Amino acid sequence: MQDFNLYFGLGVEHILTWDALDHILFVSALCLRYKLEDWKKVAILVTAFTIGHSLTLILSVFGYVTVSVPLIEFLIALTIAGTAGINLFFKPNGKREKLPVIYFFALFFGMIHGLAYANLLLDLEGGENLTSHLLAFNLGIEVAQLLVVAVVLALSFIFVEKLNIPQLWWIRVWSLLILLFALKIAWERFPELLNKTQTAIITTKQ
Repeated sequence: MQDFNLYFGLGVEHILTWDALDHILFVSALCLRYKLEDWKKVAILVTAFTIGHSLTLILSVFGYVTVSVPLIEFLIALTIAGTAGINLFFKPNGKREKLPVIYFFALFFGMIHGLAYANLLLDLEGGENLTSHLLAFNLGIEVAQLLVVAVVLALSFIFVEKLNIPQLWWIRVWSLLILLFALKIAWERFPELLNKTQTAIITTKQ
């Protein structure tokens, strides 16, 4: 039980810290277009993201998939930018599809985020008792993500429903800010990715 609490806490801390701002921004961008009354749609969205990151988390932890950290970090920034960019074209009163494209983005981008979670767990774990620790760590991540979702929906309720700010403004202003911040993160992470790629090429040639 002590190990469960430890790894559950690590999963929560991995999301609810300043260092995890990129993950928080991604989850926020996913949920910006929804209201409290859309909780069923949000549940589907979060489930898609969970399936995606759980899949790559498991595959990475057990050694079936290995991706360099600089590449993962760079791709995560792009997932934030892509999600925020999609929001800019969202129309609250437009035609609703049964399976909006953002569900598939959540699934695919979740797979990228899962690779980052796996790297952290492997650094802490060392390869022993992976199954039980993986479960606890993943549950901690899910609880933390749900807290972020709850905060975003609560803020949307306050500003859109109570203060009567147009939902379109709410979505586009915050999405634009998140997009710009994500592009800044991607720009800052690109040199490290480039260095890693060049090092790999030199090593291969030798």
